[in-house]
Amino acid sequence: MVIRSALVLKLLISHEHGSIIAAPTFSLPEQIGGNKNWDYRFAWIRDAAFTIYALMLLGYKEEAEAFKGWIEKLCGNLDKRKNLNPLYNFDGSQQFDEVELTHLEGYRESSPVRIGNAANSQLQIDIYGEFIDSIYLYDKYVSAISHDSWLSISNQVNWVQKNWKRKDSGIWETRGKLKEFLNSRFMSWVALDRAIKMGISNSYPFPNSWIKTRDQIYKSVYKDFWNEKLQAFVQTKNSNEVDASTLLMPLIRFIGHKDPKWLSTLKCIEDKLAIDCLVYRYKPESAKFFGLQEGEGNFSACSFWFIECLSRSGQLQKAQFYFDKMLSYANHLGLYSEQLGPQGEHLGNFPQAFTHLALISAAYDLNKRLNR
Repeated sequence: MVIRSALVLKLLISHEHGSIIAAPTFSLPEQIGGNKNWDYRFAWIRDAAFTIYALMLLGYKEEAEAFKGWIEKLCGNLDKRKNLNPLYNFDGSQQFDEVELTHLEGYRESSPVRIGNAANSQLQIDIYGEFIDSIYLYDKYVSAISHDSWLSISNQVNWVQKNWKRKDSGIWETRGKLKEFLNSRFMSWVALDRAIKMGISNSYPFPNSWIKTRDQIYKSVYKDFWNEKLQAFVQTKNSNEVDASTLLMPLIRFIGHKDPKWLSTLKCIEDKLAIDCLVYRYKPESAKFFGLQEGEGNFSACSFWFIECLSRSGQLQKAQFYFDKMLSYANHLGLYSEQLGPQGEHLGNFPQAFTHLALISAAYDLNKRLNR
């Protein structure tokens, strides 16, 4: 199954440019008959760190280097921009307005059919964490970054330093009011933390204020996003809802895998968002809160994040059981779409890189801890 996932990633990678698209399809619905039908034929910045990590785990340094080259080129072209866009064409360009094709019925009458993606114009602060983490991983495990790359990265870190408190659309690309999301907050911490580590390891200059801001963000997460009643980190500032994107906290080493506050958060996410091994990214009824139509399937990437969190926390038997169950939801080719419906049907665009990246990471961690 890991090999199947690696083949998917290989086929989604542009040989010419080194970028990876999220999926080769558009407007396959997240709910049959629903209107959450998006175009995924673009390269998301958010996928950057996950892609670099998965490729390196599997020993595909050539592909990792090509992807890093695409990231560096993009980074070099961003010096005069105020902030990153969440997604780009596979060649790094940005020419794609969201358009509804009203003359098409849609998959099983799920309309509107859309091409292009309006998420391109959103503010998503978490992408800076994934963006800089991808460069950090390459710098640490493959080859040191160049001086010019460091200057470009520094510009992006300086932007995060000034803007980390802003409300945004978040990892799930909500289309309602902007909010202060936990995921955006701790990924801002990642952006600064990884940049500081790169600066130290390469003896590159950086301002001491980066360290001060990183620590401010760390304190903000515990002060503003910890819910004492739930005994869990919550989705938005001072809220009462949990979010599956919080599963990334131990995976990006913001918190220890067995920290009591993390274990109670993991239990809360399991109680409120999981049905067996299937995990919703947020409560389905919260969709209106995000400016979206209600109804969608379980988010397969979140299921594999959940499994990896179980593995890292030492719950190996449960993690292995859930991992085997998740493998059974793949289609006959070992492929996954974005989501799974109540009858195990595949929903959303297909095959989705994000899900296969999460599968590889979970498989690697579980296998390592089982000492195979």
